[in-house]
Amino acid sequence: MATKTATVPFSGTPEQEKRLSDVIHAHLNDKGALMPVLQKAQDIYGYLPIEVQKMIAVGLNVPLEEVYGVATFYSQFSLYPKGQYKISVCLGTACYVKGAGDVFEALCKKLNIKSGECTPDGRFSLDACRCVGACGLAPVLTVNDEVYGKVTVDDIDTILSKYQTA
Repeated sequence: MATKTATVPFSGTPEQEKRLSDVIHAHLNDKGALMPVLQKAQDIYGYLPIEVQKMIAVGLNVPLEEVYGVATFYSQFSLYPKGQYKISVCLGTACYVKGAGDVFEALCKKLNIKSGECTPDGRFSLDACRCVGACGLAPVLTVNDEVYGKVTVDDIDTILSKYQTA
């Protein structure tokens, strides 16, 4: 069975590449430059695709494996683009006990993506998170900054429809 990769193809612009090049140049002689360069690169591109990691590795003269290792170790970095609408499902204890796992699985099926991925059209990305501090509303999901509480699998189509026509 072939593995499906549901990501938006990399489409960096010359302006973004110039900005990244300037950041790399500004940190060339800094000890420990990799972290701040990765942070700025993610600010510029929104995520850290392999193409960006290669530019950083070459620019800082560090092995690509080191860049990849740091980018995958820290949760602040994403190797995948985020969608226009970022869906996050709380899988903390209260939410999970009340069915958040089922909601998350149903969203994966409905959007045809896995956790951390983005739909091919760039509209939705999906992530799991731990406790959003709204345990009384469990299970909770957010779409960008909008919070939805007491969500069931049956609510998914209604919630998504609000963003599919936007």
